[in-house]
Formats: sequence, structure tokens, C-alpha cells
Amino acid sequence: MSARPDFAVATVETAATLVETASVDTADPCCAAPLPVLGRDVTVPLVTGGEVTYAALDYAASAPALQRVWDDVAAYAPYYGSVHRGAGYLSQLSTDLFENSRATVAEFLDCRPGDQVVFTRSTTDSLNLLAATLPADCQVFVFETEHHASLLPWRDARVTYLNAPRTPEQAVATLERALADRDPHGPALVCVTGASNVTGELWPVKELAAAAHAHGARIVLDAAQLAPHHPVSVQELDVDWIAFSGHKLYAPFGSGVLAGRADWLQDSEPYLAGGGASRKVARRADGGVEVEWHTTAARHEAGSPNVIGVYSIASACKALTEAGFDTLVARERHLIAKVREGLADVPEVKVLSLFGDDAPRVGVISFVVEGWNSSHFAAALSAEYGIGVRDGLFCAHPLVRTLLGSDPQDPGECGAPEAAPGERSLNAIRVSFGAGTPDEHVERFVGAVKELVRDGAQWKYRTEDGRCVPDRG
Repeated sequence: MSARPDFAVATVETAATLVETASVDTADPCCAAPLPVLGRDVTVPLVTGGEVTYAALDYAASAPALQRVWDDVAAYAPYYGSVHRGAGYLSQLSTDLFENSRATVAEFLDCRPGDQVVFTRSTTDSLNLLAATLPADCQVFVFETEHHASLLPWRDARVTYLNAPRTPEQAVATLERALADRDPHGPALVCVTGASNVTGELWPVKELAAAAHAHGARIVLDAAQLAPHHPVSVQELDVDWIAFSGHKLYAPFGSGVLAGRADWLQDSEPYLAGGGASRKVARRADGGVEVEWHTTAARHEAGSPNVIGVYSIASACKALTEAGFDTLVARERHLIAKVREGLADVPEVKVLSLFGDDAPRVGVISFVVEGWNSSHFAAALSAEYGIGVRDGLFCAHPLVRTLLGSDPQDPGECGAPEAAPGERSLNAIRVSFGAGTPDEHVERFVGAVKELVRDGAQWKYRTEDGRCVPDRG
């Protein structure tokens, strides 16, 4: 058999260009150019006439694909084949690609020897998988500030929901008090975000992990908003598991990761039963079926895996590592400062925060505008300025309600506000950005916010199917 294409280091020229582009000025990292992403030159029509280059500022929902990721996937696509199942060249090549991607992700996360990397569909899928592996009578501790992906999967466990802390120190103290009151002999799990999908604020993960372990509990980190912006080390943070999604890591092909300790994963029934999860299946004398399940990550990867999605995650991990997180973090702080300083100039804007203005954060900022319905404001940003942001409760209803000081029964749904333009609703606006965001996009956003607050919308809007849209009638 001829030598196989080395897709683990595919498109070397693209990678070299990526590093060069990301490090335009090594003496001043904040001046480095954004990483090349798909869609950076897409134009969209404005209701007021003409077209404009689209400013994608909704990275916290789904980040655009890195050009490097797209090129790597395109180079592999003609060689696509079944994984773990075939004797043919393409099947063997695809299997190697799949398992090499697992090793790449483990390295990206600085996993411990013996940790498993399980490929899933998303962060939500990863945390539901972990929930399905919990030992009997496990108690779960989760802050009300979590995204629903972290807040809701623990339906078969005893769950203690912790109130939103107002400082990182209060978060640690709150967890320590809750763990001190639990049954010390039973299993326990703490679930916490690394960076809030609403405020962008970084959580004291290492300190929370220390508190959990001091009380005999384990901890899982929801790194969906952290991994695209900061280096994440299983060993340094001392967490037991990490979950994240490819589509937020510039690899939007429907894949996710759960990485960490193997014992609970090996001791539980497979998340899905079927081919790939089983090592041996035989009929019993009584007519039933005897199954021997895999003890590796394959135990929870039944069915044909999403090899394209898995490879895209590995490609993104390599691209971010090669670009250098020091450079990426410095440049993002530069963008955060631009946005926060611009919004601070508008008295009608209130930025939402748990830990205060000085808290370290990633490029995720949520706010409300006095006198505006959030859906109306977001619709005007899109229709009149070509700027894409998010409005709603961001699948973190308890947190947004807490930040807005609202009654739990106030109206408002995730992404589906009921109030008409000009009416108050329980929703906020979120702007989010990352490694592919040019300065011009955040500058245009700040300018648009100031114009809308000062002059109002130029177009009329109406509510349709729960969303605010331009009135074209």
C-alpha cells in the first residue's frame, strides 16, 4: 500500500500562512491580524438600500469555520471512508485520521495519562453522556448561572442548585458550604462553566476544583466558551472532565468532546447501544443475547462516527495552538476594551455582569438598552447595519433573570421575546467575537449602537412568530 496522506498535518502551506498572519506584529500582539475565517467577505442587503460586508458578532452561538479547518477537511474529503470497520485503504486511512484526532484533542487539553477522549455531538451531548454515567445516588452541585447544557442534564441525580455568586471568592465559598453539608460517603459531582456565555466572565475553575476534591467530589468543566479563547489544561486546572463543542471552536461540523477520567465511563452502560460500542455479541443458551462492551472511548461512540466533525476539531486545535494563545488572548482583550469603552459612552446601555467591571473575561458581552426592546434593537443592528448579534435569554434563563433583577414569572423566552418594538421584555442583547473578528466589525458595532440610541431606527419593525423583523409591507 502506498504512503498515506498525512492529514494530521495537512495543508502545511495553509498552516504556515495562518501563523504568519496571526503574528503580524509580535512586539504588540493586540495588533495581530485576525485569523482567516469563512464568510469574512460575505455581503448582506440592508433594508435601507445597498449592501455591506456582514459583521458576524455572534461567536458565542457558533463561530465561523477557520479557513485552515475548511482547507484541511477539503483535503481529506476525497479520502473519506468508514471508521473502524473496513479493510480497504480509505477505511484504514479514515480510522487513523479519527484516532490521531483523538490524540490531538488530548494534547490540546493537556489530558492526564489514562484519560479518555470521547467524541460526541456537542457540549450538551457530552454533559448528557456524563449524566448517564453517574454512580447510583450521586449528588450534583450546579450554579444557577450555568447554560442549560450544564443546568439540565442531571435528571436522575440529586441536584443542588446554588445561587449566583457576586464574586469569584463567593463562588468558592458557596460551593464549599454546600459540599460540607452533603453526605460525605456518597459520590458527588460539581458542574461549572469556565467562561459565562452571558457575561463572558471567567470563573475560578482551579479554586472550585480544589474545593470539590477537598470534599471528596469530582468536577466537570463546561469549556464551550472557554476553549475557543484561552488555553485549557486538564492537569493545571485539576478538573475530572472537560466538555466542549466544535462549532464554538471554529469547527462547525456537528461534533463535541467529553475528555477526562475513565472509571465512571467504563463502569456505566454505553450511552448508546449498537455497533462500535460492543466488542462481542453472542446468543445465550436461553435465547437471549450476551454483550461484551468496549472499555475504551468506543464504549460511548456507538454508530458511524462523525469523522469530518472530529477531524475539524483536531484541525482547529492545531490551528489555535500554532497561532499562539498569548497572541490570541492579547488581541481579544484589545477588542473587549474597544467594545466596553464604546458602550460606556452610552448612558442608556447597561452591561450585565456578575463579578464587576474588572473581572477577566472572554469576548462575550451582554447588555440592555433603556427604552428599547432587545429583539427590536438586535433586529435593527442586522437590518440597517449588517451586524449579527444575539438577543434573548441565551439558554441561560435563571442567570439572565438574576442579572436583570426580574421576577421568575416575568415574560421572556430564549430567543423568542413576546414584546413588540418599543416595549420592555425580559431579554438582553449579546455581542460576541473571537480570533476571526477584525477591528472594523467591533468599531461598526459600537458606532451602530450609538446611532440607534441617539437617532432611533430608520425602519419600521413588527413582531412575527415571536421575533422582531423589518416591516416590508
